[in-house]
Amino acid sequence: MEVLHARCAGMDVHKETIVVCVLTPSEDGQIESETRTFGTMTKHLFELLKWLESKSVTHIAMESTGIYWKPVYNILEGYFDVTVANAYRIKNVPGRKTDVCDAEWIAKLLRVGLIERSFIPSEDLRELRDLCRLRKKRIGNLTAEKNRIQKYLECGNVKLGTVASDVFGVSGRNLLEKLITKGYVDADDVEESVKGRLRKKMGILSDSMVGTITPHQMDLIRDCWGHIEYLENSLSQLEEKIDAHLAPYREEYELLQTIPGVSEATAAALIAEIGVDMEQFPSADQLSSWAGLAPGNNESAGKKKVQRA
Repeated sequence: MEVLHARCAGMDVHKETIVVCVLTPSEDGQIESETRTFGTMTKHLFELLKWLESKSVTHIAMESTGIYWKPVYNILEGYFDVTVANAYRIKNVPGRKTDVCDAEWIAKLLRVGLIERSFIPSEDLRELRDLCRLRKKRIGNLTAEKNRIQKYLECGNVKLGTVASDVFGVSGRNLLEKLITKGYVDADDVEESVKGRLRKKMGILSDSMVGTITPHQMDLIRDCWGHIEYLENSLSQLEEKIDAHLAPYREEYELLQTIPGVSEATAAALIAEIGVDMEQFPSADQLSSWAGLAPGNNESAGKKKVQRA
């Protein structure tokens, strides 16, 4: 097969070690193979960098092993052409399997161009991706804490959720703050706290706030409330950071929002996950396949087998 990368390296990356196989041409036209093992501490990664430079390596390939490939990629990407491959697609042939064999196999595949490059966005998009994913987690945590408070209220027979459609709206939050501060809510508190259309339900709201909450339940509610305040503050800071990272992509960000159903958060997530350079995905079919939205085929002897998630 035609050699595309004469001086290349394959890496088998683990949590504590990295096995590296370097393939280089010798003077008589043969392939010279040299394998070394490095640690994963930062100083070891820079030792790896220097060794690869001394071998005049131009191209590197590694499997996308968990998150362990990321620090290796971050250090090497500015010096070599680094390919991160789907581990499933570069499996070795059955037989004796060792880390050395895996690294050599990856190097051989890379040498003749048989490794398909995984999509790795630029550093600023990777940072945006981290922020968007963290925001999603924070929103999930916030929803869970709100559900816990509603559960504790119901256990204490406080029926705020029965009367108010949004327990954490303006009026609901005012009532909850009164409850957390004083331990109870009376008619005067309801009169002072309730805003808007809920004022038509003043009487039933006063009745709904009379419960049998124990000191233990009140402590749990206060704990959840403190966490909610922390999460809301964290989300506010995340929104500012996401907005700053989106500044170079403002045109694409606003264009995506013209699609029906695409909100600001969805537009930011789309840019973070797939970037704005669609050359990474030559066709819409490949993009949908990469996103896991394309149905797969499992057919044998003319019969389609059921795909179970």
